[in-house]
Amino acid sequence: MPSRRQRKLQRQRRRYTQWFHQYEVEYFIRREYPGCPEFAVVRFAHLVCTEPKNWRGVSIAAAVDHVIQNVLRHELTDYDQMLLVGVRRKEARRRVQAKIAAMIAIWQTTDEGPRPNSPPAQHARQLPISV
Repeated sequence: MPSRRQRKLQRQRRRYTQWFHQYEVEYFIRREYPGCPEFAVVRFAHLVCTEPKNWRGVSIAAAVDHVIQNVLRHELTDYDQMLLVGVRRKEARRRVQAKIAAMIAIWQTTDEGPRPNSPPAQHARQLPISV
């Protein structure tokens, strides 16, 4: 049975592995979303790395998808206004999801066309990570 000190060190190691390095996230976004503007790449990477989320056990892909969908939903759609006028959260998300999926599909394309291994409807689903 590990000692108290060993358990504390194990907890600290697990806690410190939940964050990502910004350069790793930026590299991932540039590779997976080649059409994404550079300012957005830096902003999304910054949010993934500094947002106080519990990313433990979450891949970089899932974390990036979560942040991109949240930013697009809140800043580029009428999602917040729908919530203010009484539309239920699930219905509001359903209404704006097509616009979000279209933007992500545009960012995933290269000059030669859509990325191989990346179906256009891949990001159209809602992520299970709560906000």
